[in-house]
Amino acid sequence: MADDAYPQDRVRGRARAGVRTWPLSGAPWGWNGVWPQAEFAMPARIRAWAAAEIGAGRLFPWFAVAFGAGIVLYFTADHEPAWWAAVPALAVAAAAAVLLRHRPVAFVLALGFFAVSAGFAVATLKAALIEHPILRFPAYSVSVAGFVELRDESQKSDRFVLRVERIDGNRIVDKPQRVRLSVRRGMAPPAGAFVEAKAQLNPPLQPLRPGSYDFARDLYFQRIGASGFAHGAVKVVTPPAQAGLRLRAATFIESVRDAIDARIRSVLSGDVGSIASALITGKRDAITPYLYDAMFVSGIGHVLSISGYHMAVVAGVVFFILRALLALIPGLADRMPIKKWAAFGALLVTACYLVLSGAEVATQRSFIMIAIVLIGVVLDRPVLTLRTVTIAALIVLFFSPEAVVHPSFQMSFAATLALIAAYAYGQPLARAGADSSLGARAALWGVNEIVSPFRTLLPRA
Repeated sequence: MADDAYPQDRVRGRARAGVRTWPLSGAPWGWNGVWPQAEFAMPARIRAWAAAEIGAGRLFPWFAVAFGAGIVLYFTADHEPAWWAAVPALAVAAAAAVLLRHRPVAFVLALGFFAVSAGFAVATLKAALIEHPILRFPAYSVSVAGFVELRDESQKSDRFVLRVERIDGNRIVDKPQRVRLSVRRGMAPPAGAFVEAKAQLNPPLQPLRPGSYDFARDLYFQRIGASGFAHGAVKVVTPPAQAGLRLRAATFIESVRDAIDARIRSVLSGDVGSIASALITGKRDAITPYLYDAMFVSGIGHVLSISGYHMAVVAGVVFFILRALLALIPGLADRMPIKKWAAFGALLVTACYLVLSGAEVATQRSFIMIAIVLIGVVLDRPVLTLRTVTIAALIVLFFSPEAVVHPSFQMSFAATLALIAAYAYGQPLARAGADSSLGARAALWGVNEIVSPFRTLLPRA
């Protein structure tokens, strides 16, 4: 009788116990076309859901949201913020969070303000640290020389990024550190070569209309100060000095990617080889525009972007093979932690895959999540999926704050969070004996058996 008289107390008790907070059997549910009546006690249920959301460990994902909001605040500023103002604001927010740590509500608000200030400061400092000259006016018949850092191939033309060592021409006030040049198909020099060329350079392309995609912003964070076209042949000459260690490492990785790409496309011709190369090296420019558009129209274009599925397959296959091979050695599986060894080997292979694939935002997010899972196996620590996504988002935003305005970051993390949240909150309905008609019907349909293999991905209290 007490339970019937005070249904909100039952909801609060379930929220505290970590049990689901879905409608009770006595409340009408929208399953049969009848929506809840006045006795649904909406305020009580909202309070119960809010109490569950602010429970222990549940506010950590919101820290990443506030951190990203601070970065968005930087990009929406009317003019470039000063780093010397952002850093003191961060210090004040940190001090406020420390001083208010014994006040639950005030501490949460102070921590959110600290996260926003941290995101704003990180974006401001990143922009200040990579500050570089940008071409202001179009320049023609420019003589430019430097080391080739990156090269891309497409169906119609190729392009490469040149680290400028020498540049001569009119209307060039400051020398750009890097320029991106387009050439005819098959004429792009190899990565690491020192080249000379005549080129037409233009300032980075501004948004075509207010609020549209900002190409200049992307080039700025890539430290590219100009783009244009190379006229005539691109000459490979002897460099005046040896390239730096960082440039040599970058060109070595790029040369390995180009070699793998060339080898795959020499064995597999046409779009078959281009797709195979895209799944390994991340180079998608060689795919014909017709097939590229057809894949996206049909809804399978995301397969070309190396992300969670690809990383999970690589890590899972390597982990299984290594553990199986180690188990074949007599007596080793009984004395040594071969599971941890296999996890460490899978971590190394996925790290190499990250480098070879070009390390896009979706790939970085997937690698960080896989790395946290594998490190958890090595350290015998349970993995919390929502926390894993949060840590991945914080790491990506800390090192690449400009990623927050990219569609790849937004879609990658939004899709991952939606899948995890929908499973975490909806899986209790699929259990047999759920106290709602929807849960009972879902259990009869076998939803619980379908999703049960994925229970290990659920956050654990």
